[in-house]
Amino acid sequence: MSQNDNRGLVTRFASAQLQEFTEAFRVVIVNGPRQAGKTTLLHEHQRHRGGEYRTLDLPAVRRVAETDPATFAQPSETPLIIDEVQLGGDRLVRTIKQIVDSNRQPGQFILSGSTRFLTTPGISESLAGRAVFIDLWPLSMAERSAGQVPHLIQRALAEPRSLIGHHSRWTRDAYLEAICTGGYPEAIRLRSDRLRGSWYSSYVQTIISRDIDAFASIRDVRLLERLLGLIAARSAGLLVYSDLARELDVSIPTAQTYLAHLDTVFLTATVPAWSTNATSRLTKSPKVFLTDTGLLAQQLGATPVSLRRPGAPALGGLVESFVLTELLKSDAVAEDVRLSHFRDRDGREIDFICEGRDGRIVAIEVKASLSPRADADRHLRWLRGKLGDRFAAGIVFYLGEQGFSMGDDIYLLPISSLWNHGMVRT
Repeated sequence: MSQNDNRGLVTRFASAQLQEFTEAFRVVIVNGPRQAGKTTLLHEHQRHRGGEYRTLDLPAVRRVAETDPATFAQPSETPLIIDEVQLGGDRLVRTIKQIVDSNRQPGQFILSGSTRFLTTPGISESLAGRAVFIDLWPLSMAERSAGQVPHLIQRALAEPRSLIGHHSRWTRDAYLEAICTGGYPEAIRLRSDRLRGSWYSSYVQTIISRDIDAFASIRDVRLLERLLGLIAARSAGLLVYSDLARELDVSIPTAQTYLAHLDTVFLTATVPAWSTNATSRLTKSPKVFLTDTGLLAQQLGATPVSLRRPGAPALGGLVESFVLTELLKSDAVAEDVRLSHFRDRDGREIDFICEGRDGRIVAIEVKASLSPRADADRHLRWLRGKLGDRFAAGIVFYLGEQGFSMGDDIYLLPISSLWNHGMVRT
């Protein structure tokens, strides 16, 4: 059960995983966007489990790590917890590799970074086989509501009928507030759209001017800001590099490189097209998303008030992005499930395909509506007919309060089913 402690801190689901991993592996790497809560997680782990904490955000500490990594990486107490480790560069990583190669004891290092560690240019030495990764995203809705670790996708794969019987207390207005707030703890603390908008604007400027500039040579940072805005306008849509390049007036390779930079600092994510033999007429382009709906709303100028207006153009992309971010934060997608999307040249489209290790499928449609059309599940039914027993369940997520079985292992569920456990009415 997630809960607030007596200091007002939200217990992160990743804390139990961090403890388990440090008892089993030599190096644990906690990745995630800046301000997502990594430093708090590390301090809490140190408070309960011991260890020595050092952050390379401090210039004096970073200089020691850069000039004498061998001495720096020898702690007085294990684990040595190194925050923002990517700032230490390649020599520090090689030193850690040498230490853990000579000593196979688990729990020697906990490393954290605000970039996708080991994919960052300049940090070339791999810790493959020596380290495991934990992605720490901004707060999930389950964490914010002091709920349990969400297992909806695993339940749908293992026992679809377990989805039956749930009624949600979430209203459409509550969803819109949550979507526009996002998951960053500081943004949640702010109580007005204006203040949150200012925070997100400053956040983006810091990421681009500080984190990206630390590993990439960017001639014009305004291009990155413009690219982020273009991705926001296309969030939950197909990624077409030629369109981005044309809008930015740059080459396609430059557009690809710049988007890779945004992905490296966790501002964007792509969902690949599903590879299947169910049809040969597949669209192969990935879908692209901003990874926090508060940031997405800020980039689009959307507020709960504007989204309540009939026909609000940003609503569909924001709601689908909201579901995507909750899936990314779930332990299912982190460990057991491969996430993709489906679209073919005959116009059939399924927002998310969740494929278990055994090849069975949970297919998901997202509808930004209180009352989806009667044929909202038509593409799910088509896919069920193609896959047969591989089709475990189809889910249509929507903004309403009631959950129903639609027959044939297809369910209409409130979006809050992703974090509130319960059963759906038949």
